[in-house]
Amino acid sequence: MTEAIKDQENKAVILYLDDEQENLNSFKAAFRRDFKIYTAINAEEAEKILDKEERTISIILSDQRMPKVTGIEFFEKIKEKYPEMIRVLVTGYSDINVVIDAINKSQVYKYIQKPWDVDYMRKLIEQAFEVFTLRRENKKLTEDLLTVNAQLEFMFRQKLLSLSSEDDSKSDE
Repeated sequence: MTEAIKDQENKAVILYLDDEQENLNSFKAAFRRDFKIYTAINAEEAEKILDKEERTISIILSDQRMPKVTGIEFFEKIKEKYPEMIRVLVTGYSDINVVIDAINKSQVYKYIQKPWDVDYMRKLIEQAFEVFTLRRENKKLTEDLLTVNAQLEFMFRQKLLSLSSEDDSKSDE
């Protein structure tokens, strides 16, 4: 098992996208001991990190209001390429339409307002990581089940062919 995957199974690996460096610094200072943190100041930088670290990142947090691209637009752009990652929208504004779009368009797991409480954010990240882990385990179990099913089907067909050839040889006698 690679070190990156091993690390991912033990603790959340987070990418936080925000156009305000102070928010990124605060987040990293608050959670660097609990989680592995990557930060990005813009969507382009975030995408580069995702491309490089896609096997390790489990949770993506994004600010909603940023220059060039909103958090929802960013999530919409990446959700097909990185469907397993849990998406959390962080914003300083309360707009019900933003919440609705976040859920419907980009399948956001949670919506959290700034300024966020450290304990609440930690709990949210832990819950998001649990969902991520359960989804990954479910996917693995489903793949294992499909493999075993295919093997059983193959063995069943072999048995039917074997029985059929035994019947043919008996009828020849």
